[in-house]
Amino acid sequence: MNQVHALAAAITSRYGTIKRARNCFLYTAKGIRLTDLFLEGGRAILGWGGSSAFTMFKNVLSRGLTGSFDTDYSPHAEGGKSQLSRAVSELLASDREIYLFTSKASALKSALEVSPASTSIYKPWAEGADWSTVAAVIIEPPLAWTASYWILAVKAGMVIPAESLAIAAPLCVAMTRSIYNLIGALQTREEKDWFIYDTVVTKYWTRKGPYLYPNVPKEVYALFVQHCLEQEIVISPLYEQPSIVPYGADKGVFRKLERNPFTF
Repeated sequence: MNQVHALAAAITSRYGTIKRARNCFLYTAKGIRLTDLFLEGGRAILGWGGSSAFTMFKNVLSRGLTGSFDTDYSPHAEGGKSQLSRAVSELLASDREIYLFTSKASALKSALEVSPASTSIYKPWAEGADWSTVAAVIIEPPLAWTASYWILAVKAGMVIPAESLAIAAPLCVAMTRSIYNLIGALQTREEKDWFIYDTVVTKYWTRKGPYLYPNVPKEVYALFVQHCLEQEIVISPLYEQPSIVPYGADKGVFRKLERNPFTF
């Protein structure tokens, strides 16, 4: 069992299954509200539930557009520009062609084959990054969806030898909307929305923008994950994967952790 599955099992064992998720909160079968700083490894960085991306998903799904045929939402990797490629081009401020993959490793492999000197993993709010200058950018869509899909966005004219993954129209339109939602969030969320939590989080993490990198030693990090869960806070179970500040939450969500500090 990997760390993510182990965390899910620990939540269920302690608090019951998750019955509802909204913004940065998980609501359990035992009536407990957990503050989620893991956010599906960043895939839910814009929040759980209530998203316009899933409203559009349901609208397209209701039309029965789930087959292998082309639709207005099909993520063409070549030829005419799809809605998804236009969204990605706007995000990266440069004309892009896109390819879809089921894993980060396969997307990275294809990127390095055509652009070994200019390939990077996209990270929202990365300080000083000029993504328009990077030839091949690998993007994890900010769509709160457990399945793993990755976008490889290359400069127009570059040809990727690998075949792009075909996905159903409802998922493609939701992915597209999530990119536009991220573009909007990049224009509104900023340092003032994150540093308000510093009085608590900097004891355990080093914060860079919305990302929290652990100060807790790696050898006791698993104990720290469990301690936070006891305080009704869900953090990244992976030492190398940063946790994320709970945007929009009251600072009081850390009160139990303040009263019951972790010693390291």
